[in-house]
Amino acid sequence: QAQLMESGGDSVQAGGSLRLSCVVSEYSCTGRRCVMAWFRQAPGKEREGVAALHNGVGAIDYGDNAKGRFAISRDTTKNALDLQMTDLNSEDSAMYFCAVGALFPESGATWDRPSSYTYWGQGTQVTVSP
Repeated sequence: QAQLMESGGDSVQAGGSLRLSCVVSEYSCTGRRCVMAWFRQAPGKEREGVAALHNGVGAIDYGDNAKGRFAISRDTTKNALDLQMTDLNSEDSAMYFCAVGALFPESGATWDRPSSYTYWGQGTQVTVSP
């Protein structure tokens, strides 16, 4: 069974940057449907998609909350998924989770739906102060 371990969360001031990393073990995202993604969830809010990397087509998706500020990348040597975040603001404060799964668009699955993913990490906390 896949195990995902996030790291890199911290407390920063607005305008700062952070780099999150998620190491994936016992799982190899090599299939054409495999997607690796970052989500976040703030207290009292639903879990929302931040960015996703589609293994089969090499495509990348970003949520409106991340476009122009965040960059997702994969380190195949470490089997890790990274998220570089810049120009952080207080609305970015949340628990950040990485997830992997096989996407079936023909069944209505989209990259930004939590239900599209099978495996999740425990999360890493990001707090941005004004």
